Amino acid sequence: MLYYLADMLEPWFGALNVLTYQTVRAGGAAVTGFLLCLLFGPALIRRLRELKIGQYIKKDHVADLHALHKGKAGTPTMGGVMIIGGTLAALLLWGRLTNRLLWLSMLVILLLGTVGFIDDFIKLRRRHNDGLSARAKFIGQILTGLMLGVYLYFNPITVSASTVYPRDIIDWSGLESALTKAAASPQMTPQKKIWDTFPPEVKEILSDAVGKGVTAERDRLAVIQGLNTALRGRYLYDPRFWPDDMKNRELESLCQRGADTLSSRDIVRMNRLLIEAALPGAVAASEPDLHTKVGVPGFKNLFIPLGIFYILFVVVLMVSISNAVNLTDGLDGLAAGVGVISILTYAGIAYIVSRADWSHYLFLTYVPEASELFVFGAALLGTGLGFLWFNGHPAEVFMGDTGSLALGGAIGALALLTKQELLLPVVAGIFVLEAASVVIQVASFKMTGKRVFRMAPLHHHFELLGWVETKVTMRFWIVALVFALLSLATLKLR
Repeated sequence: MLYYLADMLEPWFGALNVLTYQTVRAGGAAVTGFLLCLLFGPALIRRLRELKIGQYIKKDHVADLHALHKGKAGTPTMGGVMIIGGTLAALLLWGRLTNRLLWLSMLVILLLGTVGFIDDFIKLRRRHNDGLSARAKFIGQILTGLMLGVYLYFNPITVSASTVYPRDIIDWSGLESALTKAAASPQMTPQKKIWDTFPPEVKEILSDAVGKGVTAERDRLAVIQGLNTALRGRYLYDPRFWPDDMKNRELESLCQRGADTLSSRDIVRMNRLLIEAALPGAVAASEPDLHTKVGVPGFKNLFIPLGIFYILFVVVLMVSISNAVNLTDGLDGLAAGVGVISILTYAGIAYIVSRADWSHYLFLTYVPEASELFVFGAALLGTGLGFLWFNGHPAEVFMGDTGSLALGGAIGALALLTKQELLLPVVAGIFVLEAASVVIQVASFKMTGKRVFRMAPLHHHFELLGWVETKVTMRFWIVALVFALLSLATLKLR
């Protein structure tokens, strides 16, 4: 909302232009989310207590654990609505709502939050720890992952679909130089063909800029306007002036089909590839079908092509991470604190991959629209910290499945939408270890009749070893920070 207000009033109040910067909006979203939790959190907790929406503690299986946790009985749960509500409110205020990745992220936390809410509600109605059946919960998670996977398969996010943005430009001076040289050349070249599609006023601005030695803001806006005009032109391609060695397989296929037979979307795609081929190193390039390939951390250009199986990959990832966060939510502040660290890490990655220059330098997949994921992550960071204010030991409220499934979904969505899917086991290392401990425990007991841990998930094992709850939580936070630093280090080690 503020983005559009600032954009509308900027001609009269120039200072409002700062509200269009993603860094400013990210900071505003984080502070807003945090303050909303502080302001409305106490009222929400009181209301949950009045409704007797409290946690039930199991007495069976492990008597020692019940003795440690029986004091938590009656603590209000369903506090995840604080995280979801605060995040959505902050994003509606500070987000750029035309960004589809922002809407995808919000939809994911809403859908998984709804699954968790139903599970929590059934538990409270039954006055028992059994809510939705495991099958019903899995169906909800699978459908959410399937929705996201199908969308990402048919709607690539690795290439700007219909617009060239300033962040798509890697080398401004090189681009301006190539275009102005083409303008002065008597021979028709691919660069001159692009130049000829520019509007007259754009040509005038760029011609005046020759010899300045710098790329002024006015010149940059003119370049973007000209490239977007070229992007939408149906007859940019002319086989007489585009050498075959400039074409990749995808571009060759589009050119052979002919401009008259292509849809508007295919025309834009073909023109984007033509511009990239004619201006290498200046305009961010894209790989064919990159949206269905998974990059391997630590390698510059190693991708696993999944094709249609990318949809299945998305489903497995979303189900796994949402359940992992759900399993971790067993101690005061544990899941919230570790989740905040994971979200902060992926928010930083989103900022990096949304910039063509930084992505190019670090050999990361460039995702032009990921800039709003930085704002999304900041909003979730603020509400996560606001929730942690009340969830720290001794907890005044628990997030419940409402919060844990939504938080896990947000982390999974960020991993997918930043195209850093295989970095997730490192970024969310604690969540992975918690889930792995359950798998190992169950597998060991079924195969050998023996347990590897005193109790799974892993945090309960350390509790039964004699660690106090706050020590377990703090040390898990420390390990989560180490994982986050390792994940950031891999961005350069390629």
